[in-house]
Amino acid sequence: MARKPTRDEPPSAAAAGAGPSIVSSAHLVSPRSPELSEFEFGLNTAYNAYSRWVVRCMGAAGVRDLTFLDVLVLHHVNHRGRAKRLADICFVLNVEDTHLVTYSLKKLQGMGLVEGERVGKEATYSTTASGAEACARYREIREQCLTNNFTAGSAENAEIGELARLLRVLTGLYEQAARSATSL
Repeated sequence: MARKPTRDEPPSAAAAGAGPSIVSSAHLVSPRSPELSEFEFGLNTAYNAYSRWVVRCMGAAGVRDLTFLDVLVLHHVNHRGRAKRLADICFVLNVEDTHLVTYSLKKLQGMGLVEGERVGKEATYSTTASGAEACARYREIREQCLTNNFTAGSAENAEIGELARLLRVLTGLYEQAARSATSL
């Protein structure tokens, strides 16, 4: 006989004989998908850990006083060695508030890591030699501290690839839900 769920536990967890769900907001757990609440809690903690890692890795690479978004913008501007437009940077990074990216670009320009160039009515941005060097140092530290924990071709890497695919799917679901909530 299945045990009764506790106050902080979704019904499906009790029915399956599993322990309590790991969630940060039990009042949001839905019987339609208690796993979604577990995912959201995991996403929150992973996001915070990832943000901390990105900033500290860049600090170890010798560039301090950057925010998480600043580092993401720097890496994307450096991506493939091609100049980027503000709209494209925002689109790829999925940042709705362009002023946040504009602020990061100005900050990175002030630090000599990024340079802007006017092309007609638009500005494009690319990394300076110092910016590209900072990205290369970041990669070295990333290899040393993070990726050396993985083995090429491992089952773990395949699972990470599947997780990345699922995150893209969930991004679409959250985007649609945000549009729906906006129109209420």
